[in-house]
Amino acid sequence: MAKQIYPCLWFEKEAKPAAEYYCGIFPNSRIINESGLVVNFELNGRHIMALNDRRPPHAFSEAFSFVIPCEDQAEIDYYWASLTANGGRENCCGWCADKFGISWQVIPAMLGELLSQPGKGSKIIEAFLKMKKIDIQQLKSL
Repeated sequence: MAKQIYPCLWFEKEAKPAAEYYCGIFPNSRIINESGLVVNFELNGRHIMALNDRRPPHAFSEAFSFVIPCEDQAEIDYYWASLTANGGRENCCGWCADKFGISWQVIPAMLGELLSQPGKGSKIIEAFLKMKKIDIQQLKSL
């Protein structure tokens, strides 16, 4: 039986630069091994494989994203700035894409708790839908 299931990200030729980029952003991250074709790395202790295949890659989309539950606004600000820098792009509701096109959800870890507050859930969703980068204080103040 498989011991671990992990994602494989298909790049045309940017597997190593992408792995180095991600390892530079996330704590507890490292490149495990690499060959010309494959780079295995860990992000915050989670195994990920990056694959180089010179055939035109399938485009990354929001249909697959990594979720980053952040403890506070400083953490949201850090990951948002890091992932949208140098060609990344902002989307709505805490979603962004990095310079390689990988989608990320940079959200407060307390989001479920905020949404479950009696009488506040719909207000929080309404505010959340208008945001790009999430503002925890604004959500808490509703």
